[in-house]
Amino acid sequence: MQIVKSYPDGVFSWIALGTTDTEGAKSFYGGLFGWSFVDIPTDSGNIYSMAQIEEHNVAGLGPLDPEMQEQGVPPFWSAYIKHDDVDAVAARAAEAGGNVMFPPFDVMDSGRMTMIQDPTGAMFGVWQPGQHIGAQLVNVPNTLTWNELQTNDPEAAKTFYGAVFGWNYDVDAGGYVVCNAGVRAQAGMMKIQEEWGEVPPNWTNYILVADLDATAVKVGELGGNLIVPPAPAGEIGKFAAAQDPQGGFFHIIEYAGQA
Repeated sequence: MQIVKSYPDGVFSWIALGTTDTEGAKSFYGGLFGWSFVDIPTDSGNIYSMAQIEEHNVAGLGPLDPEMQEQGVPPFWSAYIKHDDVDAVAARAAEAGGNVMFPPFDVMDSGRMTMIQDPTGAMFGVWQPGQHIGAQLVNVPNTLTWNELQTNDPEAAKTFYGAVFGWNYDVDAGGYVVCNAGVRAQAGMMKIQEEWGEVPPNWTNYILVADLDATAVKVGELGGNLIVPPAPAGEIGKFAAAQDPQGGFFHIIEYAGQA
């Protein structure tokens, strides 16, 4: 098992869930993916939980901001892109038409961060590592393997992320956009389809699983909802979309070959 020590700039490195019921979420994801949790007190007085596999960090989990809960914002997963200069990224994002939700700030000695809304409406985080580099395990079962932007305007998104992170792109025959950081394919973009209904622009994450069908069944057994049942993902494998009992959306994927 390869332990990640660092990430290149412009690559997704972390995912974190904000939820209305941290204990319920821990029970669900622990049962689904075998995650254990280490609780860490924060400066704000809340508890931030590190989801782990064999004592290696794979994701974060914490309470949804009270103001968001008052506004009726449902639980959601956030995805973070690594960069060694979050302040410079924030400046470029603003120049490129993005909305920097708050100025970059230090998270104790863990790192420095901000949240940004791209011009199409999707939110993402930027993480500058300190003591916390991001996920120590990826691309193995029950860990993050892919991030995907679902947007109404892929062309505007391509221009924005190219300007902010220097991404370049490959587009397949079906219009699916692969986002490359240098030569590394590490995320995707696709246009929101009318038949999906009212789906807001968003960055979603994919968790790799060894047995998609069995995991999809377990989602229901643990109190979650299967939004999209197991379906083919071209030649890559198959995927499903799910919702945890508190309302957070995520994807699971099983590859036909190696990750």
